[in-house]
Amino acid sequence: MNKKDYYEVLGVSKDASEAEIKSAFRKLAKKYHPDVSKEPNAAEKFKEAQEAYAVLSDKDKRNKYDQFGHAAFDQNAGFGGGFSGFEDFDPSDILRDIFGSGFGFGAGSSFFTGSSRTKSKRPTKGPNLNVVFEMSFEEAAFGTETTITLNIDDKCSECDGHGGTGIKTCSNCGGSGYVKEQQRSILGSFITQRTCSVCGGTGEVYTNTCSSCHGTGKKKVKKNIIVKVPAGVDTGDHLRVAGKGPAGENGGPNGDVYIEIKVKDHPLFKREDNNLFVTVPLTITEAALGCKKEVPTLDGNVIINIAPGSASGEKQRIKGKGLKSPSRRGTGDLYVILKVITPTKLDRRQKKLLEDLSKTNLKTNEFDLFDSYVRKG
Repeated sequence: MNKKDYYEVLGVSKDASEAEIKSAFRKLAKKYHPDVSKEPNAAEKFKEAQEAYAVLSDKDKRNKYDQFGHAAFDQNAGFGGGFSGFEDFDPSDILRDIFGSGFGFGAGSSFFTGSSRTKSKRPTKGPNLNVVFEMSFEEAAFGTETTITLNIDDKCSECDGHGGTGIKTCSNCGGSGYVKEQQRSILGSFITQRTCSVCGGTGEVYTNTCSSCHGTGKKKVKKNIIVKVPAGVDTGDHLRVAGKGPAGENGGPNGDVYIEIKVKDHPLFKREDNNLFVTVPLTITEAALGCKKEVPTLDGNVIINIAPGSASGEKQRIKGKGLKSPSRRGTGDLYVILKVITPTKLDRRQKKLLEDLSKTNLKTNEFDLFDSYVRKG
């Protein structure tokens, strides 16, 4: 298979300077190094970039490549120049500059694959858990107490989360948490570094593994937690229940449970912040003559006065009949929105009454103004 042009691999021109070549390799190494990259074929792309940099960063090798191409490094091509390939290439400095000394680059180690990270032995807090709790409008208005059932990984009660008894250093990795394998190829020394399969990267094993959790220190359990929801919560609000989530690592504390509130709609009331809105239907006679109207609230009915001549859209405020604030900063109001309903089905008597009424002069100045513009038409 034909190899890709080294200049094309690094994305530089054939007259690129040493600084440009180094900068190009730096970007590709940071993008494709297997210890940090999640892209597919990252290892192959990294090796390809490293091979290109090994040639183009060396003046003598670059001259040979410019003259003969890839054939300059084919030991069977008959050039006989004594060029031994890439074994002497060591990009440790530039890779250490990119990733830091924590990757363990040393002389003669031109490439690492796998992860050099081991599991921390320090206690770490468990992950947080998000739960959606759907509640009725009334429950949100007055507050409630509910029980939520969770299926989580909790600390094993048999071994108290340790995974066993009799801690000792893992003999497979010598306590490092990982194992290495070294291979040599045309690209130099390849070191494969993998998490130890015996200790799982902790560097420690137990003389007696817990039979209940099989050494994990955790067990899948069903846990019921009681959640107190304050009055006035709304959709999108979150409540935090500390320490009731999944177990931590190495004896670390449990994570937290975050309850996301979702409030069901009410068939009558609408909400804006802590204020409530209710639409009250009126007949045309109630609106015209005025009346007393019984209006529902969340804690009982109240009587309001409807003034004669009221129109749709008019608003009345009933103070303090809204929702409490979860932060206890007061209570909202209830706004009554009037809506005059025009009848669509009339019996003979109703129709006759309306016909007689229409013969009287019910028009106001608003009708006169409108009619004057119609006549100008």
